[in-house]
Amino acid sequence: MAVNSSTATSSFVPSRTVLLLIDLMNGVVGSGGAPHHPEDVVANSARLAKTLRDNGGFVVLVRVDHAPDGSLAPAPITDTTGAAPAELPSDWNEVVPELCGSGDAVVTKFGWDAFHGTELDMMLRRKRVETILLGGMITNLGVESAARSAFDLGYEQIFVEDAMTGFDPTTHRHTTESLFPMIGRVRRTEELLKAFA
Repeated sequence: MAVNSSTATSSFVPSRTVLLLIDLMNGVVGSGGAPHHPEDVVANSARLAKTLRDNGGFVVLVRVDHAPDGSLAPAPITDTTGAAPAELPSDWNEVVPELCGSGDAVVTKFGWDAFHGTELDMMLRRKRVETILLGGMITNLGVESAARSAFDLGYEQIFVEDAMTGFDPTTHRHTTESLFPMIGRVRRTEELLKAFA
């Protein structure tokens, strides 16, 4: 049975839907974000995850692994560089426990894109997933990279605007207002929860 949000264009079938959450890990969530506070992003994601699980959907939690010495991190020559990372705690790249549920899958990536070099696409196709509900951190980096790949791979996408956040409001809004409406549908958590109800 299809679920409809406030507009008919947002229908999706829960059993053919995945909630794909990008980089909601201890070390990333603790670093802050805007315009949405990471705690609110996690809370909204947890509510969606529970609802989707209860309705026969699938949850995939994506984490990044650069190896303890950073040797697996991408290291291209770039015009700008981020601040040198401080020593990271051993659990920095573990998914925050509030999001983990029985039957969820965890995918490990080595760069920004959750699809590149991982088993994610094959996993979703074997589950017969048609629609991705997408959230996580950081909006214009890991989340946008996954969204672009999912678009190229032919998935329907619903971007959960308040279940993701960026480093700052400007870059978050640019992605959610300029790019995402061209490759999917932008909705908020409450709209999707009402659709299930």
